[in-house]
Amino acid sequence: MIVKSSENSQRGAILLLLLVMVVILGLSASMAGQSWRSTMQRAREAELLWRGQQYQQAIASYYAVKHGAVQMLPAKLEHLLRDPRFPGVVRHLRKLYDDPMTGKAWELVTDPAERIIGVRSSSDLVPFRKDGFPAELAAFKDKESYLEWEFVFAPSRRSQTTRKPLTPVPGSTKP
Repeated sequence: MIVKSSENSQRGAILLLLLVMVVILGLSASMAGQSWRSTMQRAREAELLWRGQQYQQAIASYYAVKHGAVQMLPAKLEHLLRDPRFPGVVRHLRKLYDDPMTGKAWELVTDPAERIIGVRSSSDLVPFRKDGFPAELAAFKDKESYLEWEFVFAPSRRSQTTRKPLTPVPGSTKP
């Protein structure tokens, strides 16, 4: 009988040790999951900044191209892929990008005439980055969610884009 009680106490100690190991493993996995989630959010945040700026630049490009004497903003994002004002293919954006924070379409920011002036994420997560933005994104400083990050082209706030005049081809008769 003495031998059996010794075996039972050893089994109890092993069971307790196994239980402690499972708890430690669970806590480690939880911390790793938190770290992984933060790493993934930071990567998506960087992608959000890049994609948002691509839209901002594409809208500025669309606006800068005059069709006659009129400068206008796009009515649909698809107009950035193929500008309907021209018979040929004129692109301002290589492709339509999804919102990297949600994986869905962007929310559109429009002017009073319902023309697109920008895009924003529909994610209400708190951004990691709070400061140190480029000048054109300075308004993002200290924002509380990605919803507040609006990648907007505002013609009234920007200086008009000046395009270089076309230079005549040597030997050409046109000035």
